[in-house]
Amino acid sequence: MAKGNSSDRILEPPLKKTDPGLAPASLPLADAVTPSSVAAKYAGQKPQSWGMDLSGITTEFGSAGKQFAVTFDACGGPGNNDIDENLLALLQAQQIPATLFLNKRWIDANPDRAAQLAANPLFELANHGTSHRPLAVNGRAAYEIKGTGSTQEAVDEVWGNHERLTALTGRAPRFFRAGTAHYDDVAVSIVHELGETPVGYSVNADFGATASAAQVQANMMNAKPGGISLAHMHRPNSGTGAGMLKALPALKAAGFQFVKLP
Repeated sequence: MAKGNSSDRILEPPLKKTDPGLAPASLPLADAVTPSSVAAKYAGQKPQSWGMDLSGITTEFGSAGKQFAVTFDACGGPGNNDIDENLLALLQAQQIPATLFLNKRWIDANPDRAAQLAANPLFELANHGTSHRPLAVNGRAAYEIKGTGSTQEAVDEVWGNHERLTALTGRAPRFFRAGTAHYDDVAVSIVHELGETPVGYSVNADFGATASAAQVQANMMNAKPGGISLAHMHRPNSGTGAGMLKALPALKAAGFQFVKLP
């Protein structure tokens, strides 16, 4: 869950990933690479940057025309295991493809619904972590949520849900978004080593499911080709669904084509 666009950079502001040379493509783990070997490889490395738009994090993509990717997080845990069925029904009725970042706790609380989403070709399921923690190697917190405290904890945060999603869908997830969407640069490298692409956003649509419907609508209308929106699908009483009900058809009418993350 992310609540704003602020990030605390230690280094100078990094480029967004629009050039494929900025970060390696995520590939299946090589035979010699294991989660434990990845944790060992990065043990002792000191982070040099922290935030939501570091080099190596995909926040936008090269667009053919007016393509745009909508993504929704299901954060899981106490108070966060609900489902905004009206939002999902909107996506289905409008035939809007979306990438759904599911936390392991949310999947475990909603196994049947998660299986239905996995079988729906309109959606791609992605990794939103095992415990919904900022991905760090030194415990750095975001929005008062303590981050992972070592390279092993960072690996476990990715890999626990990697295995859960692989079992659920029959294939390894391609994308990972950390809890709160915050990473340090060592953790970004760890995600790539584990065969997934770290993802951020270019449009923070619902401020962690705290925005009103009017705010969600206004935020989404700032969409640009090649952009990625972040919103949430586990708060049915928030303004997210109602805001998307206004914004998504309007964006379609303006010529936007919705796509899954490429």
